[in-house]
Amino acid sequence: MSTLTITTIQTNLHWEDKAANLKMLEEKIFGIKEKTEIVVLPEMFNTGFTMQPEKLAETMEGETVAWMKRVAMEKRVVLVGSVAVKTEERTETGLSERTETVSSYTNRLIWMLPNGQCGYYDKRHLFAFAGEDQHYTAGNKRLIASVKGWKINLQVCYDLRFPVWARQQPTSEGPEYDLLIYVANWPERRSHAWKTLLQARAIENQCYVVGVNRVGNDGNNIYHSGDSMIVDPLGEVLYTKKDEEDIHTITIDKAQLDTVREKLPFLKDGDGFSIS
Repeated sequence: MSTLTITTIQTNLHWEDKAANLKMLEEKIFGIKEKTEIVVLPEMFNTGFTMQPEKLAETMEGETVAWMKRVAMEKRVVLVGSVAVKTEERTETGLSERTETVSSYTNRLIWMLPNGQCGYYDKRHLFAFAGEDQHYTAGNKRLIASVKGWKINLQVCYDLRFPVWARQQPTSEGPEYDLLIYVANWPERRSHAWKTLLQARAIENQCYVVGVNRVGNDGNNIYHSGDSMIVDPLGEVLYTKKDEEDIHTITIDKAQLDTVREKLPFLKDGDGFSIS
């Protein structure tokens, strides 16, 4: 029987103040008393949902990724959250064959292991309603991580509205993943959609779902009510919290997941498809 213990951190964020956020989050993480294996932070946990990556983004060798590496190693946990990341690409231009460095930015979810290794996923669905598509480059590849025999699909905020991107794809070993994690800065004015879609993703993919959102006003005076949730494979809410900071630790059970899939073998009847 395989269990997995996850801690969610629903918190206010200091607007575009990386030092303050990293200090605050480090205190919260090291204050977790329960034994845990994965700690999940909100989207853009070091800045809030900023549209100034030119000013605030870091490379993968920067301060925030180094902080994640250190905290994950010292706390002996997998640390998950997204940050604005700067990437550079060298290109040749014109007949002169000069090379120039072109910078781009991604909203990157980082999966940091306690041994210092990490994987990452670049948010595919950029929130054009707030201009995210004008400042960031979309990703095109999913990241499904593995820990203790659990397969975990990692996504970011607005991705939640696009079920095809999360849809289980059949494999020779059965369902593609067991747990779906969303990190978010999802405004209170659309909280009903957030809560409904988290439950829908769990039901249609027969998996656990963890959604971690921030609380409080951001620098644009947009209020976030949190409503972080943990949902079981039948869509039942195991945990949620509204309008206040909260740190919650829960252990989920793969035996329960396997039982649901065996008794209700719906995934085998799904449509075949590919994503471009």
